[in-house]
Order: sequence, then structure tokens, then C-alpha cells
Amino acid sequence: MKVLVTGANGQLGAEFVNLTASGFDIQGFGRDALDITNLEQCREVLSVYKPDIVIHCAAYTAVDKAESEPDEVFRVNAAGTRNIAVAAREVGAKLCYVSTDYVFDGKGAIPYNEMDQTNPQTVYGKSKLAGEQAVSTLHDRYYIVRTSWVYGKYGNNFVKTMLKMAGERDQLKVVHDQIGSPTYTLDLALFLLELVQTDYYGVYHASNSGVCSWFDFAQAIFEESGVSIQLDPCTTADFPRPAPRPAFSVMDHSAIRINGLKDLRPWREALIHYLKDEK
Repeated sequence: MKVLVTGANGQLGAEFVNLTASGFDIQGFGRDALDITNLEQCREVLSVYKPDIVIHCAAYTAVDKAESEPDEVFRVNAAGTRNIAVAAREVGAKLCYVSTDYVFDGKGAIPYNEMDQTNPQTVYGKSKLAGEQAVSTLHDRYYIVRTSWVYGKYGNNFVKTMLKMAGERDQLKVVHDQIGSPTYTLDLALFLLELVQTDYYGVYHASNSGVCSWFDFAQAIFEESGVSIQLDPCTTADFPRPAPRPAFSVMDHSAIRINGLKDLRPWREALIHYLKDEK
């Protein structure tokens, strides 16, 4: 099965490129080889490679910077996704679009279902929702997979930042009033490869199972790494950012359950695997 992955230099894209998956011929394309904002280049690359499946990971993900350059964000996340959707449909490839918890407003108190009303509060969230709408409008065999709090072996992430800061300081403050679910790129990539082999098209929520705050996550990182540091909880208000962070971004995985697919393992179990793999 031929799989074309966009955004091959990003956290999730690099995970696919370096994955050994039986039965899959995975070809990753970074921005240098595939500029998703160029429709003709999208058509050309896909017509040459002729994938069975396109997994669209490429995105503008600098959430705070996005607030000050909305046109560029929409050019990549909305128009770029439209281009990939058009090109994928023309070559007869299924399309899997990786989206985000930021399409919700984060003001809820119970996990967001796949069919819940979206209400993005940031430029980034609005652009990713526009990408979802392009996919569902322009393609007929698609999977939209929303995920959250992504970390992995490739690129920068919260786990690496915490461990780096712990090596430089005796004390750290981490927000305790943002609740969600971490997602290990290896687990997400394996789930997506399982999903795209099915005809269970539609919208999915996929993260490692279980719920925590960023403070809980940081605490687990230090405990599992054997790092001793004074860790103190603080509020989101203590660290104002240009883009508002969702206070509650827990997502219900009902589509995974309904379609009889295997859910991702608990987040702490995934973290332990990641930390061992990084050594």
C-alpha cells in the first residue's frame, strides 16, 4: 500500500518516514519537495507517485505567531489542505487529515465528542477547521483525525523542553488549569495506519487515553526520568500568551469505539516508552 505523507520534517511526519511498517510503502515529502500551497505542484507530485493514501501532516503550527499573520496561516492550513484534497481525489487516493483540539473553544467540562459543535478561539484553530471543511467538501473518502498535546522523538516538544529546563533550573512552574491528553507520535502514527486500511471514513478523535493537566504531565516526566526538581503549579493567567489556550481539551474517542478500532494506550504508559526510546 503506497502512502504519501506531507510535512515529512515535522514531528508526526518524521515519525512516519522513520517507521518500519509491514505492507506499507511510505514516502515522505517535506516543504522542499512538496509545497502544499502550490496546487499544480500538489497535482504533479501525487500524479507521479500515485499513492493509495495521503496522510496530510503538513501544517502551520506556531500557535502564538499565527495570531499576527492570519493570511499565511490560512494559506497553509486552509488553502494548502484544499490543494492536497483536490490532488488526492484526482489520483483516487484516500485522504487522512490530521487536525487539532483547537477547533473547540476549551470551555467545556465533559470530553468533546466528534459531532460536538466546533468553536475555535484562535487563528490557528480557525485555519485548521477551515482545512477540515475543505477536506469534507472536496473529497469523498476521507478521515479527519483531531489530536492533542503531541510529542515524539523528532522535533521539539513539551517533554524535551521540561527535561532541558530541569537541567538548567532548580525550580519550575507549570500550569495546572489546562486539562487534556498527551499524544505520542509513534502511537498516533500506528493508529492512523490501522485506520486508513479501513473504509470507516469520517471524523475521529485520537490521543493517548487518560486525562491530565500540563502540571501532571510535567510531574510524570520528572518522575519517570528520575529527575529531582521543585515543581510548582500555576495558572494560565500567570503566563499570558498571544493565543488563548483551551482550558479543557479532553476529547471523547467515540468514533474509535463505534468502529471497533483499538484505542491508543494510556498516556503515562506511552510516556515511559518514549523516554526509554530516547535514551
